[in-house]
Formats: sequence, C-alpha cells, structure tokens
Amino acid sequence: MDPVTPLMPTTAQVRRLRQLWRSAGWPCQDMLELELLAHGWLERLRDGHGRETLRLTDSGIAVLYAGLQKNRALRDRHETLVERTAVELQRAGRLVWRGLTLRAGLPREDEPERMRWVNAMPDLYSVRNTTVEDYLEPTVHEIKVSRADLLGELRRPAKAQAYLALSSQCWYVLRAGIAQPQEIPEPFGVLLAHEPRTEGGSMQLELARPAPRRAQRPDFATWMALAKATPTAPPLDSGQDGF
Repeated sequence: MDPVTPLMPTTAQVRRLRQLWRSAGWPCQDMLELELLAHGWLERLRDGHGRETLRLTDSGIAVLYAGLQKNRALRDRHETLVERTAVELQRAGRLVWRGLTLRAGLPREDEPERMRWVNAMPDLYSVRNTTVEDYLEPTVHEIKVSRADLLGELRRPAKAQAYLALSSQCWYVLRAGIAQPQEIPEPFGVLLAHEPRTEGGSMQLELARPAPRRAQRPDFATWMALAKATPTAPPLDSGQDGF
C-alpha cells in the first residue's frame, strides 16, 4: 500500500527534513524519522560497506520547499509590519532602533536579592527625541504576524519580563486575527494591524489596549548599546525627493 501523505507536515517534521538536507543523512531511528519514511519523504540508502544513510525523496524536497516559501512569506509580513510601526513612532517624534541586543537584569526566583541577566532583542526600541532624561519614555514594540510565534514567546516569560525591565511602556503589535487582546498579559499594550483596504495602501494600526506607563530610564548598558547603533532613518515626507 502506498503511504498516505498528510495535508500538512508538522513543524517538527519540516525541521528534521531540513536537518537531513544539510547533513550527511545519518539515521536517528526515532519515531519522527519513522513518520518521514512512512510518508515517503525520506528513503534509505546503503553503501558497499553496509552503512545506511537517509536522503530526501522528490516529495520530501517538495515539502521542504513549501515550508521555505511559508517562512519567507511570514518574514516578509513581519518586516512590512516592523517598518510600518517604525514610521508611526518616528512621526510621533521618537528615535527608533531595530536589531538591538539589550541586556536586562531580572531578580532570581530563589535569591531575589541577586540578579540574573537576560538578553533581549526587541523588534523596535524607541525613545522620545528630547534632551531631558526623565522625558525619554523608552518603549519596546514586539511585532507578531503568526499565532504560533506569539504563543511560543508567551510561553517564555523571561523574555517578556526583560522587555518590561527595559522600557517604560511595552507593546505587542499583532496582525489582526492571530489573537485577541485579552490573550496578552496585562502589563503590555496591544495594537492590531489590519491589512490595507486598497491596493498599494499601508497597514492600519488600531489601538486595542493602551500600555501602562511606568517611570523608567535607560541604564548604562542600554545607553552603550544605543551609542554603538544607528537609529532607523526616518521616511521622507510626501513631496521630498532627497535633494
């Protein structure tokens, strides 16, 4: 009987196919590998010395390629929404950074008087364009276009705690439809991004829940990270051509 191919492979199956595509194909002989063989996405090969390796079949390559296309589409959506949010922050008079790696100190559960350090990479970090430190209002915006990505992050509370420790306000910007505002923890604000209403238009951001504001100043490590990085260039106003 021919193997029955499911309509959609699991994330674990696609990940294993990617690992085998990049490797020499040595078998693990676990249940996940058994599934891939049964679905016809892998085949077993034996060399002249009796050593067995695995190789993706044509259908396995098709599954891997479909996963690549899906990931590219999600990355494109993510980058589009990051850029859209950055523009709104800049229009509000803020300096915006992308791709920062920041370090946040969080109290240890077993020894609250001691700190544990967590690295955080927010999609957007911004401050008000002011010379008064108390008015900077450092803010984090985390962009999510996939429900699986959002749920995976919510299962890692240390990351969310690091965002809160680094900012006076922290927001989740969600592609509309992937989650309800009440699914997001209360310390975070929620913005919903709606698809453009017209071709060539921009995504519309809807305030679903405001973010609580707390008194917070960037610490020395954050200042050093900002000094080493370059803020995102603001967009040209309508009618300007850069000359």
